[in-house]
Amino acid sequence: MIKVEGLTKRYAGVTALHDVSFTVKRGEIVGFLGPNGAGKSTTMRILTGFIPASAGRVEVAGMDVFEDSLAVRRHIGYMPENNPLYEDMRVIEYLRFRARLKDVRRAERKERIDDCMEMTGITDVRRRVIGQLSKGYRQRVGLADALLSDPDLLILDEPTIGLDPVQIRQVRQLIKDLGKRHTILISTHILPEVEMTCNRVLIIHRGKILASDAPENLMKTLSAGAPVVVEVRAPVDAATVVVQALPGVVSVTAEAGSDGFVRLVAHASGEADVREAIYRAVVAERWDLRELSRGRTSLEDVFVQVTRDEDEAEEDRRDQRQRLR
Repeated sequence: MIKVEGLTKRYAGVTALHDVSFTVKRGEIVGFLGPNGAGKSTTMRILTGFIPASAGRVEVAGMDVFEDSLAVRRHIGYMPENNPLYEDMRVIEYLRFRARLKDVRRAERKERIDDCMEMTGITDVRRRVIGQLSKGYRQRVGLADALLSDPDLLILDEPTIGLDPVQIRQVRQLIKDLGKRHTILISTHILPEVEMTCNRVLIIHRGKILASDAPENLMKTLSAGAPVVVEVRAPVDAATVVVQALPGVVSVTAEAGSDGFVRLVAHASGEADVREAIYRAVVAERWDLRELSRGRTSLEDVFVQVTRDEDEAEEDRRDQRQRLR
């Protein structure tokens, strides 16, 4: 559905995107994840034909975005970060206006508007003035607008920004439901949003794609070195010595509790999983075992790790350039 090759965008000497390449398959819900200023919105605007690229090639539904811009836009439903609604219009008036702009056939217009309002849950506010709606409902109106032409691809830029927890949950479920019929690309910096909604993640930082995979695969990769937590009824020093001596264990921290149990956190080297070895050691020592678990790695941990690595690599490159001067 989307094919991006060597995409670069420069603004007055500042490179916002640097040689970005990625693909999005038909039927996927893909999260475009990155901090503010990483290049997410710039990429969205190029994909939708709002701004040109400095270099590279972009295809949507097999068509070149730069050569067939109008044809590409007919396949895209776009909701920008700052949802530009006409707040003095009623919901139904606004959607009728937008349907005409999008060349929705007159014979199909009423049915299409009704379907979009039903899908986004705004039928009950169809007669309300948009400016009087809550932020959550205005986001839903923006989604209904994006769906009017029944596009193959939905591009949503920060769809839950500014919403309260209940509204976020509602919009999140709506996006999941829409993903059954549409390809969706979501740009966001809210990590739990991606983890709960998307089946693939693109991480962008400093205008570069750093990672691309399913959220669970990214977390699995990093969780190999996650710490192991152990709670046993044993003397602190003895428990520390036994666990520290196990193959693969790099370091151990221990904290004694008031109930006779000691809590140990063991860090292993590389991809070593030391849980079985710890269990056997505890059984051999005849200690009571209350907990043995590996710390769960979140998408936030993955994001922090890959962006930190890129920041360190950029500092190394900067130092090297300074030495060569």
